[in-house]
Amino acid sequence: MAKTATRLPRVAVIPEVVDSQFERILGNAAKGSMVLIGLVVLLVALEVGKVILAPIMLAIVIGLMFGPVADRVERFGVPPALSAAVVVLMLIGVIVGGMLLFAVPLSEWVARGPLIWEKLKAELDNWQAPLQAIGSFQQQLTGIFGNSSSMAVTVEDGGPVTSIAFLAPAIAAQVLIFLASLYFFVATRNHIRISVLSLCISRRVRWRTAHIFEDVEHRVSRFLLSITFINACVGIAVSLAMWAIGMPSPVLWGALAAVLNYIPYVGQGVMAVVLVAVGLGTQTGLEHILLPVGCYMAINFIEGQLITPHFIGRTMTLNPFVIFLSITFWLWAWGPVGGLVAVPSLLIVTSILDHALPRKQLMPSKPIRRTRNMTDREALLANAAAVIREQAQQSADDADAKKSKLIPPDGTAPSGVEAPA
Repeated sequence: MAKTATRLPRVAVIPEVVDSQFERILGNAAKGSMVLIGLVVLLVALEVGKVILAPIMLAIVIGLMFGPVADRVERFGVPPALSAAVVVLMLIGVIVGGMLLFAVPLSEWVARGPLIWEKLKAELDNWQAPLQAIGSFQQQLTGIFGNSSSMAVTVEDGGPVTSIAFLAPAIAAQVLIFLASLYFFVATRNHIRISVLSLCISRRVRWRTAHIFEDVEHRVSRFLLSITFINACVGIAVSLAMWAIGMPSPVLWGALAAVLNYIPYVGQGVMAVVLVAVGLGTQTGLEHILLPVGCYMAINFIEGQLITPHFIGRTMTLNPFVIFLSITFWLWAWGPVGGLVAVPSLLIVTSILDHALPRKQLMPSKPIRRTRNMTDREALLANAAAVIREQAQQSADDADAKKSKLIPPDGTAPSGVEAPA
């Protein structure tokens, strides 16, 4: 008997399915392109409008910080316009006090500038031999690769006085924009909130928006007030440490450490470099040069690992990598002002996302029970792994269901599908 060859059914490619998949891919690509174009436009807008946008953003951040202060003043029957004026005058007083705190010791260091420069040149002479070795190595590389390009140095007209004369009006305008924006934001913050809530079309959206306003003001105000108190303590500790080791002008270094501590990571690095340079210019011996920066790094380590987590709390801690990216972006966009608003702007964004897109804890259908020897982290990872396995199994089941829908039953095959023999 001849064996009949059995042929498996061949499923034809349905044009409608291919077209729908192609349209979905085009739709996703169009959405991604729109998001990319929007990000590029945002970057250009931030760069072009930084003269106006930077002081306004800084005023909003400072206004959120002093919002609770204005609320307490208004409880005594003070109108919002007057309470906003009180806040602006307080801030001006703090700024003037800080400038006076910097002025006297800074003038002394300016007078010592030539002597410090001579000391630095004498210290750098000790590095002349290694630098010459690096220069000869560079010349050898240039000879090997045949690079005959030369560097052209041009000297522009004008000096520091001319640059300051041109920058002074722009800086004065930014200061005025900042003070005016701060005053009007604090005075009309309740009207702004009511106006935004009136635009919400549903009760649920209105409820979430109200919680966003409350959470943003609470987080930013608590963070900035706590950081201000911590930075003041750091400044006092640095001043006492510099005074104890015999560093000239200890108050100046304490005030500088307190101001730079508002910018995480970058501020500490700048302060360390400044102390090393000052140590090279004023001290002799490697141990005396590194002693000031060593004291500062010890104080900063205690502040970062013990004091800040205790005052701010774990609920307000952010991912260090995200903080670094935010600081890098805002420093690139707006310079020092961007460094000041980097962390508060990140808090504002996280508050909006927490309420606009509430996150649910990943738990499997059958949660894994925590044993006595299991830590919180191990229990969280075990439940997360179980959720990933369940999602993978669900995806596989969905894929099998889609495949079964594409294969028609026997005898109902459309044109182009060969029925089994």
